[in-house]
Amino acid sequence: MSSPRLRTIDSDYLGPGFAACYLRVQGDEAAFIETNTAHAVPRLLAALADEGLEPEQVRWVIVTHAHLDHAGGASALLRACPRATLVAHPRAARHLVDPSRLVASAKSVYGEETFARMYGSLDPIPAERVRTVEDGDTIDLGGATLRFLHTRGHANHHAVVHDPERRTVYTGDTFGLAYPRLQRAGRFAFASTSPTDFDAAEARKSVDRVLALGTPTVCLTHFGEVDRLDVMAEQLHRWIDRSQALLEKVPSLDPARAEEELAKEIADAMQAEADAAGLLLDEDDWKLLDMDIRLNAQGLVFAANRAASRP
Repeated sequence: MSSPRLRTIDSDYLGPGFAACYLRVQGDEAAFIETNTAHAVPRLLAALADEGLEPEQVRWVIVTHAHLDHAGGASALLRACPRATLVAHPRAARHLVDPSRLVASAKSVYGEETFARMYGSLDPIPAERVRTVEDGDTIDLGGATLRFLHTRGHANHHAVVHDPERRTVYTGDTFGLAYPRLQRAGRFAFASTSPTDFDAAEARKSVDRVLALGTPTVCLTHFGEVDRLDVMAEQLHRWIDRSQALLEKVPSLDPARAEEELAKEIADAMQAEADAAGLLLDEDDWKLLDMDIRLNAQGLVFAANRAASRP
C-alpha cells in the first residue's frame, strides 16, 4: 500500500489560521475532511490539483458535524467531485440533505447579505450521495481504513475520524481549538461551547476517548495538526469544568445581561490560562478570540435555558 499523504488547507474563513480542511490521499484515491464554506471550494480543488489528482479521484467528502464552518461547502464540493460520497453522522447528514433549517437559522442571525458573504450557497445534497456512519463504522480509502467515533459534548451530531495509517485523528471541535497564533509560548487550547449542544459530561468523555486512541497528533479544524495531546487534554478538562460552573451560574444572572457577564468571565479565564502558559496576549490575539468568547457565552446561556425548560 502506498504511503499516506495529508495536506492541511487553510480555508481563509474569517482570515488565515482560523479554519482548516484536510486532503487525505492514499494511492489514487482522495478524501476531503471538512469543507468549510462554499467560498473555500476553489482552495480545496487547488490543493487536489497540487497533489496531481483530478476531482473524479475524490472518493469521500467527510464532515465532522453540520456547523457551517465545517460543512457549509459540502454541496458545492460534491458538485465539483462527481464520484464523491458525503460521509457524516446520521443527525448531521439529515441537515445536509435538507439544509433549510440550517440556512434559515443562520440567516436569522446574520441576515441575507452577511450570510451570502460568509457562506455562499448551501444547497440540498441528494440522499443517494450520502453515507451515514454509526459509532465504530469504517470506510476504505485506497486500502487504508478510516474509523468513525461518535463524540458528543460540542454537538450531538459530531463524529471524529481515526486514521491509523496516518496516526492521527480529525477531531472537528471535539478536542478543542488551538489557533497557531496562540501557540508561541507552548500549547494553548480551549474548548468550544458554542450553541447549541454543550454537555460537559459528554465533552469530557469525548476528549478522553480521543486521547485513548494513542495517536501522536490530532488534526483540528481550528487549527492544524498538533501534538502534546496530554497537555491539551488537561487544558480542555479545565475549560469544560469552568464552562459547567458558568452554565450553572446562569439562572442567577439578569437574563438581559447573562451573555455579557459570561463573556467577561470567559475572557478573564483566557487571560488566566495565557498567564499560566507564559503567553502574553496582544491586541490581535484578543481580536482573534473575540468571536469564540461571544459564541461560548451564547452556547452556555442557551444550554442553561434549555435545561431549565425541561420538566
